[in-house]
Amino acid sequence: MSHPSESAHGAAAHADDHDSAHPSHGSLRGYLTGFTLAAILTIIPFWLVMDHVIASTQATIIIVLGLAVVQIVVHMIYFLHLDTRSENGWNMLAFIFTIVLVVIVLGASIWVMYNENANMMPMSPQYMHHKQGS
Repeated sequence: MSHPSESAHGAAAHADDHDSAHPSHGSLRGYLTGFTLAAILTIIPFWLVMDHVIASTQATIIIVLGLAVVQIVVHMIYFLHLDTRSENGWNMLAFIFTIVLVVIVLGASIWVMYNENANMMPMSPQYMHHKQGS
């Protein structure tokens, strides 16, 4: 049997090893930084859209989408603690694989829906051509 203080000391040492193995857990400063960046990245697009700062609608959409991507990265880093060091990079690899699959599924879905819409609408050019030929 081991002495109770020895097992408690072993558990404390193991807990210290566990904490040093996962340095990516956030601190108050990290969370506040993430919150501030997320708030700024939310306020800027809101301001751009509500005050019509940019005359071009397409430019506004592109800027808002770009800021959305930056905000996703901020959330991944500051709140999800996703980096290449955690789990020897496997978390990042799994995340990249997930992103690739989501892009493929969304892209294919949008492509199918666009083609369905273009080919099945009663006022499509093919329908009008067929109707005029009769």
